[in-house]
Amino acid sequence: MTPSAAIVQKLWNYCGILLNAGVSYGDYVEQLTYLLFLKMADEKASLPTTKRISIPKGFDWKSIKSLEGDALEIQYRHILETLGKSKGTLSIIFKRAQNKIQDPAKLRRLIALIDSETWLGMDIDIKGDIYEGLLEKNAQDVKGGAGQYFTPRPLIKAIVEVMRPEPGERVCDPACGTGGFFLAHHDYLIKNCGLDKRQLKKLREETYKGYELVPEAARLCMMNMFLHGIESDKDDETLVEVEDALISEPGENKRFPLVLTNPPFGKMGSITITNEEGKDKKETIIYERADFWVTTSNKQINFLQHVRSLLEINGRAAIVVPDNVLFEGGAGETVRKKLLQTCDVHTLLRLPTGIFYAQGVKANVLFFDKKEAREKPWTNKLWLYDFRTNMHFTLKENSLKVEALSDFIKCYNPKDRFKRKESERFKAFKYDELIARDKVSLDIFWLKDDSIEDAENLPEPDVLARDIAENLRAALAQFDEIKEELEEK
Repeated sequence: MTPSAAIVQKLWNYCGILLNAGVSYGDYVEQLTYLLFLKMADEKASLPTTKRISIPKGFDWKSIKSLEGDALEIQYRHILETLGKSKGTLSIIFKRAQNKIQDPAKLRRLIALIDSETWLGMDIDIKGDIYEGLLEKNAQDVKGGAGQYFTPRPLIKAIVEVMRPEPGERVCDPACGTGGFFLAHHDYLIKNCGLDKRQLKKLREETYKGYELVPEAARLCMMNMFLHGIESDKDDETLVEVEDALISEPGENKRFPLVLTNPPFGKMGSITITNEEGKDKKETIIYERADFWVTTSNKQINFLQHVRSLLEINGRAAIVVPDNVLFEGGAGETVRKKLLQTCDVHTLLRLPTGIFYAQGVKANVLFFDKKEAREKPWTNKLWLYDFRTNMHFTLKENSLKVEALSDFIKCYNPKDRFKRKESERFKAFKYDELIARDKVSLDIFWLKDDSIEDAENLPEPDVLARDIAENLRAALAQFDEIKEELEEK
């Protein structure tokens, strides 16, 4: 067992004790986040060569390190309340923070576990791996986990590898979740680009900008980046903004050469409003933006339009989209047509089911480059890689590994994507072919699905059962969206 895996296991074993006390997996990871941050801030304060974190005296690690009983519980609560009113990084980490460990003895034990390690002395990869391990375990919890915020790391690594980021490029993720794309990007540059001290400083302090609507997910992202040595060089600025990225058009100084994102799944954007009678009512969010081609309540279509707006001219994007974005009529058809005309939409990766912690997901990765205005369409060929047909993965027994995507990476040919070759799973479709398709649908398949062959060639029963379950979940999710839309109308 690796050093990071051993510490993950030790911390996670203690979670089992807290579960019996009513502390969920998500609550446990949040409490770890608060305490880890306080401990590392205390360690930084003793090192004259590092940037210190401005935590008010009396509300720091030392103020709880030796306390027990009610005094510990009271002081910990005061720390969370005080730091939650701060600015910058502290505001993201501690916003709306609450103590979910009501038993002071158990809180005392967790503090002792964290205090037993010297976190700043650990290699960045080790402590980063520890937190990533905890986030993945949290995502695996089907009852209260954060699976919707956790994109499979092998998929992210493959996406970053084919995008071939370069030193100095700023990166945006408008739905950053727990920060997976940022960390894979950071890891790629560290391992492949031989950065000098100036480039390394810029990478860790000035490269990343994330937006996240859910404060709890933003907190996990900030801590994840902090443990990997990534933090803003300004106390009053944060690398992650807690806000709805779709609200407004990005300003000229908020456009990026690289956008990597997996927006939240689900079709309708809505907010819950309490009326005068005290009853909750959902209202659909409509984004009126001059830079959008269409006005729609479909948040996936809106995110696709927003990603295009976020890009600089010649900027590159990779975005995870559900199947409906590829074939839906109306707003979807308009956006696909406009995207093919104004951008070089060059690659589509069809993903298999069974790789996301959010269940019932049928998704794809769309790769495109933004171009300047002209009459002639920018898309020449769209290359499709079918990684779905006859591919079967599960989260435990047969989980996705980056090796499974090696053929896609080879076919993508990231060193020169203009010198590609077709293969069994990799086909090119010309612009005229795509525009001529019904509703400009990009929902294209050509491989024979073994599951619909005769009974002698059927997959194993457990594989069939998993496929049926995934299809049912996807169908139920669509029915729920239609039901909500009808109720609102």
